[in-house]
Amino acid sequence: MSHLISVAPMMDWTDRHDRYFLRLIAPDIRLYTEMVTAQALMHGDVNYLLAFDPAEHPIALQLGGSDPKLLAQGAALGEERGYDEINLNVGCPSPRVSSGRFGACLMREPQLVGDCIAAMRARVNIPVTVKCRIGVDEHDSYEHLHHFISVVADAGCSIVIVHARKAWLSGLSPKENREIPPLRYDVVYQVKRDFPHLTIILNGGIKTLADIEAHFPQVDGVMIGRAAYANPYFLAEVQAKYFKNKSLLSRREVIYKLLPYIRDQLQNKVKLHALTRHILGLFQGQRGAAAWRRYLSQYACKPGAGVEVIEHALAFINE
Repeated sequence: MSHLISVAPMMDWTDRHDRYFLRLIAPDIRLYTEMVTAQALMHGDVNYLLAFDPAEHPIALQLGGSDPKLLAQGAALGEERGYDEINLNVGCPSPRVSSGRFGACLMREPQLVGDCIAAMRARVNIPVTVKCRIGVDEHDSYEHLHHFISVVADAGCSIVIVHARKAWLSGLSPKENREIPPLRYDVVYQVKRDFPHLTIILNGGIKTLADIEAHFPQVDGVMIGRAAYANPYFLAEVQAKYFKNKSLLSRREVIYKLLPYIRDQLQNKVKLHALTRHILGLFQGQRGAAAWRRYLSQYACKPGAGVEVIEHALAFINE
């Protein structure tokens, strides 16, 4: 079940600190790393790029790239370090991404994506999955999407995560690409009808349990994006409904459990605001939530700020 409900990989958001925090809220929902490029793994600090806390399982590594050989090497490194899944990014609309020939622009090259999948599958024993859009630029017909999924399925990919929006690579920013192209859930539902043997996960616009319930008869799973960041305790509701582990922490208990991790990170020279930026939305909808956010935003960035800032901010919360 863990691969059927997940939190989306989000650049600058789902870093290792955010994932550790989210895992305290939801023990079983699958988490994804920010995208790591295969090129970076060949030339950068692999230990830093692939580091994660064992508590983060089940966790998937999202890779970016279009060179089958480099991606296969990156996938092997991910498996060696204990990731539960390798995911290929074929959905990010960032110009920086498409100029490097990875992300959503790859939907124009289904056979290349198939070659990448096959190369990774040949190197690892963990699942290799794809996250894509329903189309890109003028390549937005259902026939094109159907062909794309046929090719990646033939290459050995059995789990496809589909963001139910097309991507415009020229004229829209990455932010606009998450909001302006309309959500087309019907297209993703059709994919599942046409590929009943594949596991089809729907991504895009999921904010409530009712949203999840509406999708589940039509697809196999859902991936939650920005709602998991803006209102992270929403994941506790999801955990309680769909998983057997019912011993959930309260919001306040989540913070108490997080404090030792924060102390360790501060000792490792991580700045407090790099940690607290992820927890601003924890008390959304609770009395004192605005004061909590305001206090953390104002004081966590001060030189030498420590966990006492979080403890003081908690005083504003009236649960």
